[in-house]
Amino acid sequence: MDGFSQLQLHVQDHIATLTLDNPPVNALSRDLNDELTRALDMLSDVDDVRVVVLTGAGKVFCAGADLKRRAENTAGLGGLIAHSRRTRECFHAIRECAKPVIAAINGPALGAGLAIAASCDILLACDNTVLGLPEIDVGAMGGGRHAMRLFGHSRTRRMMLTGERVPGPELYRLGIVEACTAPGELLPAALAMAATIASKRPAATRLAKHTLNTIEDMSLRDGYRYEQDMTAVLAKGGDVRA
Repeated sequence: MDGFSQLQLHVQDHIATLTLDNPPVNALSRDLNDELTRALDMLSDVDDVRVVVLTGAGKVFCAGADLKRRAENTAGLGGLIAHSRRTRECFHAIRECAKPVIAAINGPALGAGLAIAASCDILLACDNTVLGLPEIDVGAMGGGRHAMRLFGHSRTRRMMLTGERVPGPELYRLGIVEACTAPGELLPAALAMAATIASKRPAATRLAKHTLNTIEDMSLRDGYRYEQDMTAVLAKGGDVRA
């Protein structure tokens, strides 16, 4: 798995670490967007990988969309439609990756960066982390719907209408992230959590993520019944222990 220009990939002990690497602020360029989508699709099929850790190079997780090249990326008939599709499919590739994805949010995650983080399964932050939707200041809209998966009604609208950014300690206080560490301790904490997940039976973790994605918008009755059905599937495969 190579051929990436704005993404680093390292695999060790059943853990794939993906690092966004588009200096200076890891803006979501077309190349990074496509490489991240491709990497997650590929990792879904790699049996040796059981969990993915996603982080950013340097001091920024992802500062949002690459606005400097937006005109180039949306040019021509159907250009904007195709660009919008590529972008949203990148976020779906994270959510739909067969393996659990842990976000180690090492700095600002803004707009599209917030959407990337919100699409992950488990979120960890550090003291330098901020989540925000600054698009109001440039006459655009960002990851409002993704923010709704993390924040309540009033906070989401406050962020989207004012551009306010929420820092790591506050994210932890609100229960948005599982931990808020010192910057140098973030990746080790994410890898430790990844190691715990990697120690579980792969069939169970894959099906657990698939089930959680499926039941997210179901009623309590339908969602729990689906869980019961998936437990039966695991049992038939010998993956449920007494």
